[in-house]
Amino acid sequence: MKISGAEILVKTLIEQGTEVVFGYPGGQVINIYDELYKHQDKLKHVLTAHEQGAAHAADGYARATGKVGVVIATSGPGATNLVTGIATAYLDSIPMVAITGNVSCPLIGKDSFQEVDITGVTMPITKHNFFVNSIDKLAGIIREAFKLAKSGRPGPVLVDIPKDVQTALFDYEPADVVAPYPKKPVTSAAIAKAVEIIMAAKKPYIYIGGGAISGDAGKEIEALAERIDAVIGTSMMGLSAVPTKHPRFLGMVGMHGHYAASIAMHHSDCLITLGARFSDRATGKTSKFAPEAKIIHIDIDAAELEKNVRTDVGISGDIKEVVEKLLAVLPQAKHDDWRSHVEELRKKEAASDPVDDRFSPKNIIRLLNTYKNAATPVVTDVGQNQMWAAQYAEFEQPRKFISSGGLGTMGFGLGAAIGSAIATGERSVLVTGDGGFGMCLTELATAVTYNVPVTVVILNNTVLGMVRQWQTLFFGKRYSNTDISNRQTDFVKLAEAFGASGYRAENESELKAALDAAFASDGPVVVECMINKDEFVLPMVPPGGSMDDLIVKVGD
Repeated sequence: MKISGAEILVKTLIEQGTEVVFGYPGGQVINIYDELYKHQDKLKHVLTAHEQGAAHAADGYARATGKVGVVIATSGPGATNLVTGIATAYLDSIPMVAITGNVSCPLIGKDSFQEVDITGVTMPITKHNFFVNSIDKLAGIIREAFKLAKSGRPGPVLVDIPKDVQTALFDYEPADVVAPYPKKPVTSAAIAKAVEIIMAAKKPYIYIGGGAISGDAGKEIEALAERIDAVIGTSMMGLSAVPTKHPRFLGMVGMHGHYAASIAMHHSDCLITLGARFSDRATGKTSKFAPEAKIIHIDIDAAELEKNVRTDVGISGDIKEVVEKLLAVLPQAKHDDWRSHVEELRKKEAASDPVDDRFSPKNIIRLLNTYKNAATPVVTDVGQNQMWAAQYAEFEQPRKFISSGGLGTMGFGLGAAIGSAIATGERSVLVTGDGGFGMCLTELATAVTYNVPVTVVILNNTVLGMVRQWQTLFFGKRYSNTDISNRQTDFVKLAEAFGASGYRAENESELKAALDAAFASDGPVVVECMINKDEFVLPMVPPGGSMDDLIVKVGD
């Protein structure tokens, strides 16, 4: 029986295992939304306050589960409002399918109302995109979009569907859930060369990125660290791949990484990098990066090898498979001197970050650790709040740290926290700042509408904290447009205006009372924490510097 393109789309989404879609209706997707209404018993739609929020929610859903997130928007401004969210997913290799409507094919290119060339706009920020110009291609393209999104290095795929394709009639033939494309086999020669370097090492270090999470390789990485007597550090995107309290885990490395993690990497003689792209925020000045180390770089994406730093062995392949092959041949090693050196670095780190009872960001995050459980997704916005969460939040399971790494998208947090809570059924915790929260706070309406269990912790210092920190340290304290205290936004009243609960905390006892209420609630709660505007994120590698220039305290 022939059915409309809109119905074919919805049936194909259901066929491919989609349970939730996020989006916002409009004229050029009204037929799709009519079919969503008819199929609401099989496919839940979450109406957000803005298309950008929908994209971030689909992204958070995908990060929390590993499934493909799906977002729908109308043509023109609806489609362009997705762009920031698509780019955020692209830079962090998140599987997403974005579906947009467009004007009918005969009107394409004629500057029709709400027409935009969204495939042209998104070409640089998608794995691939499709313009569906014929009804007979629609189901196959949707399936291919899912296949591409979850194959190899994951990423977003956009499908643009003109109005006349949505209304045209065609036969729908059900199909199976598509499997990812086969992974490239790993050569024994590359493994042998890596083994040779590892066995000669005296100071081995395993550096992991987001690819270790998408590749589900955490347990294998822990086993490798035990086998070769190595320590482990992560990029920000790699956080939660291995438990925070694992005895070999040193924490995040890089510009605002843990002292021991960053300096141990700098001193290592063998750096095994798994699913990380050597971002400038992780490496600092590349000519001085890990100067003593032979570098083994393992990544699903061959394009990342030799892109940012020189490597001694580059292996393109599935991380889990590569580590399993290494474990099959590597003997047990022991490096007592190296472990002793690392322990001294840990002691120096502890001395530079003493325990105190101030109402400070680090103590706020540490208190949050006592409320959340192993399954709680911790989401951040971007800026100082993001770095404090990365430094002090604790994780026991993978996919529990959800943050915009590559693009650094302020406003990412609330949408992603909603998506991750819906995905997992767990209360999510959003750590945000007054600046980033202000960018997409309209999504509180979404959280209230669907009674999404989200605890929003706003670290309110009344300034754009990270930029102000740079202005303090490197721009002679010329605070150009980073003081936002004159906005005078009352976030507690704002939360209540949206229909959420709101609390303000200026000390630990007030915060405990607020968190008690938040975690006892079944819906969204906003907790505004008033902190000092001169709180800095440290350690810090200055821009253009290396680990030799690491700032541990103000005045260094």
